[in-house]
Amino acid sequence: MMKKFFRKILAKKKQIGITLLIILVVIQFIRPVRNSGNSDSPNDITHATAVSADVKTILETSCYDCHSDHTVYPWYTNIQPVGWWLARHVHGGKRTLNFSQFNSYCISRKMDKFKAISDEVNDPDGMPLNSYLWIHRYAKLSDTQKKIISDWAMANRKTMEQQYPDSIPVEEPE
Repeated sequence: MMKKFFRKILAKKKQIGITLLIILVVIQFIRPVRNSGNSDSPNDITHATAVSADVKTILETSCYDCHSDHTVYPWYTNIQPVGWWLARHVHGGKRTLNFSQFNSYCISRKMDKFKAISDEVNDPDGMPLNSYLWIHRYAKLSDTQKKIISDWAMANRKTMEQQYPDSIPVEEPE
């Protein structure tokens, strides 16, 4: 009686395992759209403001994969559902801030984004995300790099505030 019971359980586990394997194989054919646009479009941040070589290198190394129209995809994104997760992550990053489309933003949004850039790099839990740094260790910002980006962003915001005082965004109370 016990042998029959264990055989049924083993048969069910085998069916579940085969079903999961089939699903895993099938989902490999459902691929997300790749973020492989032009990384240097006319709306790129480099056309909106002065970007030093240091700042550009930091942005390209630590930010552009999720916050531009061009992502460099590692091999493991070809495995689903990892590719889906990454595509969703990149889509969210671009929706929040897209350096490739920065010049198309209105003045107040640009000012907001410069402040957000400074805030994010100075926040210990900010950008780049820890989940990104697990595999992209080279993207981790040093204190010096954080200062370079923060100073650059805040200098740009200050310049814009002086040029467009009527467009200064209203700060939300915390």
